[in-house]
Amino acid sequence: MSTGKVIARATLVIAVINLLSRILGFVREQVIAYMFGATGVTDAYVVAYNIPNAVFAIIIGALATVVVPVFSEYAAQGRREEAWRLFNTVITLVVIVFSLFTLVGVWAAPLLVKLTAPGLSAEVAGLATRLTVIMLPILVFYGLSTVFQGLLNANQVFGIPALSVSVTNLTIIAAALTLGSVYGIDGLAAGTVLGFVLAALMQLPKLRQVGFRFRFSIDLRHPGVRQVLHLVLPVAIGTSLNQIYLIIDRILASGLAEGSISALNYANRIILMPITFFVLAVGTAFYPAITTLAARGQRQELADTVVRAGRMVILFSLPAGIGLMVLATPVIKLLFEHGQFTPRATAMTAFALSMYAVGLVGQAANIILTRAFYAQQDTRTPVKLMAVTVAINLAFSLLLIGPLKHGGLALANSLASLANTAMLAWFLNRRLPGLLNAGLAKFAGQTALATAAMAAAAWSVQAGAAGLAAAHGTLGLALQVGAAIGTGLLVFVAAVFLLKMEEATLAARYGGKWLARLRGRRTKTDPGA
Repeated sequence: MSTGKVIARATLVIAVINLLSRILGFVREQVIAYMFGATGVTDAYVVAYNIPNAVFAIIIGALATVVVPVFSEYAAQGRREEAWRLFNTVITLVVIVFSLFTLVGVWAAPLLVKLTAPGLSAEVAGLATRLTVIMLPILVFYGLSTVFQGLLNANQVFGIPALSVSVTNLTIIAAALTLGSVYGIDGLAAGTVLGFVLAALMQLPKLRQVGFRFRFSIDLRHPGVRQVLHLVLPVAIGTSLNQIYLIIDRILASGLAEGSISALNYANRIILMPITFFVLAVGTAFYPAITTLAARGQRQELADTVVRAGRMVILFSLPAGIGLMVLATPVIKLLFEHGQFTPRATAMTAFALSMYAVGLVGQAANIILTRAFYAQQDTRTPVKLMAVTVAINLAFSLLLIGPLKHGGLALANSLASLANTAMLAWFLNRRLPGLLNAGLAKFAGQTALATAAMAAAAWSVQAGAAGLAAAHGTLGLALQVGAAIGTGLLVFVAAVFLLKMEEATLAARYGGKWLARLRGRRTKTDPGA
């Protein structure tokens, strides 16, 4: 099977599972919003939840990035057993190091809360400290789960790792409704930890099936360990810089009106939906393929694969971002304005969402571009560019927070993401000449035109259906949003075909093959059909 078909099939599997995960993620946020609203209590939960996640992103996120290329290199050389021995040491170190992080974090919880959200009131800060102590064990299990995902992906297993996120979301939903109703926000925090425990454990059977057998090992002299550490350090620095995005937002937002942190969090959850649903599916599916192409020195095939993946995510993320910007208020109202989530919270969250949406295409493209560097075992260039991006983000945050409040922080994040996209593309083009060409520019222009037509159609429909939403409550609001999205999607697809974009030709070709195959099956099973 060709590389393109492998990537396409894997993308489809991951995208479907990610859609389930995103739906459950929204249900999770709706349940939390219903139970606790956009208040100081949820601010405390968000702050506490982000503390272990920040540490995870710095170290484990970096480690997960290098698992695939290192394992793939060993496998390509016929040294799979050696690769498993190497990652036994890696997994052992993850458990030891993150257990120590957890113990230290419990002792330093008040300081961690003060550093990440210094503007919280004493009451909210105290609650955030208690929740941090409860949730710090997430570090160990999130770390294990992420390494397991990387190992499974390197072995062309994508479904089970993707499902682990859904298991976490289901557990958190159940905890919010059960433990949360009895023990309040503390019960939700405990259920959150349980969700990450289950996400790690569910991957073990499939790991054993592909050849993994865990044995306690600390072989620090293994050359592969040194290779992993050599690659991890720059990525860890880069991901730590990336977390400064969140830290900047939390520090600056903690001095704004109550609910600002929650509004940014809810909006960020929504903007991550298209990224998690489709963009990460593409990134996950094509990463093992490009690491193999890079290891074999097939530079032209590598460049072509990166361009195909980039076009896919742009064609999806640009209209998704503009669509969320146009429909921000009705979408937030439909999803969250229930229980303790007030119209004020809707307005704050919708404003943040529209500002985040500006940079959605940049966030999406950055995933593909960064992994193209990592596949070539260049982990340093993205780090240097991320340092510049963080400086840009800070500058825009300080400039925009005055006039736009929490919306200014979201817009600063978007502008910095777009700047990072431009820098990554320019430097990658130097490594893979011809990556940026007239064909790609034409594609971007055509996508922008199709997106503009979609936005106009969606805006007209949602404006025209406003009375329906006012008259029929939640049902009318759902019809308003659904009609706007459906009309916008139809207009976008029609524009893609009218502009004779390459993707339209491919869709028609594969659609025709699928229909022909379906007719053939019907003919075989029903001779009279």
